[in-house]
Amino acid sequence: MTLRALLLTAALSLAGSALAASPQIGGKAYFVQNAGTGEVLLQRNAAQRLPIASITKVMTVLVVLEHANLDDVVTVGRRAPRRPGSTISLRPGERLTVRELVEAALIQSANDAAVALAEHVGRGDVNRFVSLMNAKAAELGLADTRFANPDGLDAPGHYSSARDVTQLARVAMQSAVVRSVVARSEARISGGRVLETWNDLLGTFPRVIGVKTGHTSAAGWSQVAAAQGRGVTIYATLLGEPTRARRNADLARLLRYGLSRYVVVQVIRGARTYASATVPWGKQPLRLVATTPRVRVVRLGVPLVERVVAPNAVSLPVRKGQRLGEVRVYRGSRMIARSPLVASRSIDRPGWLGRVGWYTERTWDTVWGWVT
Repeated sequence: MTLRALLLTAALSLAGSALAASPQIGGKAYFVQNAGTGEVLLQRNAAQRLPIASITKVMTVLVVLEHANLDDVVTVGRRAPRRPGSTISLRPGERLTVRELVEAALIQSANDAAVALAEHVGRGDVNRFVSLMNAKAAELGLADTRFANPDGLDAPGHYSSARDVTQLARVAMQSAVVRSVVARSEARISGGRVLETWNDLLGTFPRVIGVKTGHTSAAGWSQVAAAQGRGVTIYATLLGEPTRARRNADLARLLRYGLSRYVVVQVIRGARTYASATVPWGKQPLRLVATTPRVRVVRLGVPLVERVVAPNAVSLPVRKGQRLGEVRVYRGSRMIARSPLVASRSIDRPGWLGRVGWYTERTWDTVWGWVT
């Protein structure tokens, strides 16, 4: 068995540009993470408890989807229409489906829609619904999160952190409903209402797939976003920017930085010789080759280790394609790729005359060595 570090040509060629310094970002806190591996790529004040404004609605919708059906009909009470800020102008007694109100809460960031959903699930009691939100936060391990309302308007004891928001968004995006809604720039619902997103990156950063913006006087301009690259999804949360434009620009920098940390490389090459084994009866050594190429997304600057498990010698006969070993590639302690190693050619065991001839030749070589 042999081990060696892999020198990834693609990674090395990109090192000059892709391994540049981290971007200069404003705001109060940020957190950038690879959704597939959980690797944290960049962070500042990631656990600081801060207001998160309408990002709150991600939790509101997550709880609603666990306790209601999308086709359920919600009758709007008196509390929802009184909510200030972004609304869809709901009226008391109006009837909309849960699906429509979820779209309004996530796309338009409508505070009245969030409260109407909370009253529906809480059976008229918003505080009961907020308790469900906090219970869900505890279940998800969001230690720096507490909710006081379902819409995110500034309130004492209502906070989260960049790290917790990222985790919340990742969980919510496991829902096909959430993924579908937050990827849309607009929608039409009852009452002739046209919903328009506050997520500017949906139109300016092509790889963005969601998720939620937020803004209040206490929270500033904040957002959690997800973007897809080739084989990788990056989440970035940015809290407390002074302007909408600064939030958009800095969040795009964070996403671009996260995506640039990864490259697609061939970590195992098909038909490449990874080992050789000695063969009896004077035969030439047998090359052991990988059967299948393996392509993986790898993080720049993180070394990979190649481990070859193969015999030093083989007995005959051997058939071409016969499995005789394995090559494995590790990132740290985790194996990320493997491929069988097989014989590159067939070798028959020599017959009786061939074996006698080989012994005779070896004996003659030995005697001649003594004489000379």
